[in-house]
Amino acid sequence: MASCWLLQLVNHVYFSPDGQWVASASFDGSVKLWNGVTGKFVAAFRGHVGCVYQISWSADSRLLLSGSEDSTLKVWDIRTRKLKQDLPGHADEVYAIDWSPDGEKVASGGKDGVLKLWMG
Repeated sequence: MASCWLLQLVNHVYFSPDGQWVASASFDGSVKLWNGVTGKFVAAFRGHVGCVYQISWSADSRLLLSGSEDSTLKVWDIRTRKLKQDLPGHADEVYAIDWSPDGEKVASGGKDGVLKLWMG
């Protein structure tokens, strides 16, 4: 996992559905939150112990999902700026994630060749 720590590049950016936020996933292991109107930095979410490959917003823009090299998904609460839920379960890096339109479940896939469906 240490290989990506040397690269501090941004891997993924995504506007929230309501347009108020922009989130970025970084190879430094963080998820960063920006004001979607002004572009001003708001907060950094730290908790992954590997590169963060992808992020996905809940339909109501209240929660942000991240998938990482550390084989976990994490759900971040935008209001409190804290980790809401840790979702371990993949055997290897998580490359792809998405939130269902109804906000009831998330899907993830990765290097282990497994597609997981997580129910809220």
